[in-house]
Amino acid sequence: MDNNQLIQEKVSQATAILNEFDIDLWLTFVRETSLSPDPTLELILGMDMVWHSAFLLSRDGQHKAIVGYYDAENVRQTGAYSQVIGYHQGIGESLRTLLRDEDPQQLAVNYSTADVAADGLSHGMYLVLQQILDGTPYSGRLVSGERLAAALRGRKSSIEVARVRQAVHTTQALFDEVDQFARPGMTQREIADFVHRRIDEMRLGYAWDKPYNPIVTCGPHSAIGHAAPGDVVLEQGHTLHLDMGVRENDYCADLQRMWYVLEDGESAAPVEVQRAFDVVFGALRAGEAALRPGVPGWKVDEVARRHVVENGYDEYMHGFGHLLGRVAHDGATVLAPRWERYQGVCELPVEAGNIFTLELHVIVPDRGIMSLEEDVLVTEDGVEYLSDPQSELRYIRPR
Repeated sequence: MDNNQLIQEKVSQATAILNEFDIDLWLTFVRETSLSPDPTLELILGMDMVWHSAFLLSRDGQHKAIVGYYDAENVRQTGAYSQVIGYHQGIGESLRTLLRDEDPQQLAVNYSTADVAADGLSHGMYLVLQQILDGTPYSGRLVSGERLAAALRGRKSSIEVARVRQAVHTTQALFDEVDQFARPGMTQREIADFVHRRIDEMRLGYAWDKPYNPIVTCGPHSAIGHAAPGDVVLEQGHTLHLDMGVRENDYCADLQRMWYVLEDGESAAPVEVQRAFDVVFGALRAGEAALRPGVPGWKVDEVARRHVVENGYDEYMHGFGHLLGRVAHDGATVLAPRWERYQGVCELPVEAGNIFTLELHVIVPDRGIMSLEEDVLVTEDGVEYLSDPQSELRYIRPR
């Protein structure tokens, strides 16, 4: 699928967002983006810039770019900008002239204290921008573009949804391959190496750093969280947990699946293992029922968290879900409690078009972790699963 079509789709979406928030102009100001990327740039351009570059999105849909002369033709080829100005010696005069022509009352730039995906303007580039705007009224009209960035990144376009759906489909197929591969006596590392081999054979990317993707948790002796796979051995009577996602065509999946390794003579998991699975699955369903447009993220988390605690388990010490897209943690709204580390993003409302993960875990003493994660699209009246929910515990049988 043509990436220019996706860029045009997102830039058109930005026009509507600017009008929604009553902002005249949105400036993404960058340089040497292979070293210092701005997360917004991948949505509105899809390529790296070398010299100082300014991308100005306007509420009238007449978007403009000022870039180094040798980058100008590539920007024109996107078809997303009505005017592309290529400069030789410096960007300052062209930017001041364009701003005088536009005369924005509010000029949004990419800084945020809460949303990492909206915080692409470095302090150095902010100082450069202030020097360029010195003596103009526009230095006093700068506002944070965090609301714009959150909306543009969070409201997935039709192309973006299709790409995430494909990454999810591929990741689920990999879980099925693990079903056939994993057996008692294997180490975490051996299972992870198998997954790496398959992803590399398909020439796909990783939704997060390869050494930690997949996360493989074998029984009660594995580290819980983002630890790299090690030498812990998968044993009978223990749980096996994988957290993984591929990056395919620039978009990611992020899923978790659970197995129980049957002991000799067992045909099903012990009661305490099955009950843990049922509680985790039930908490995901409870959170799903609360996931609706307009609901703040913390309220969704609260419902799922309450289900876990009321069933006798300790609360999980992380958020219930995060946005998913070009990266596994795609910025802005999180489904998380009102803790200090989630301040500013757990209060944001869920929106139609958001793609969230739903994830949580409990611990089964002497057996291991019990954790599930699904990927869902928020619709106008509920959610659509992009993954096929794991509704039953998977089994690994002795061989």
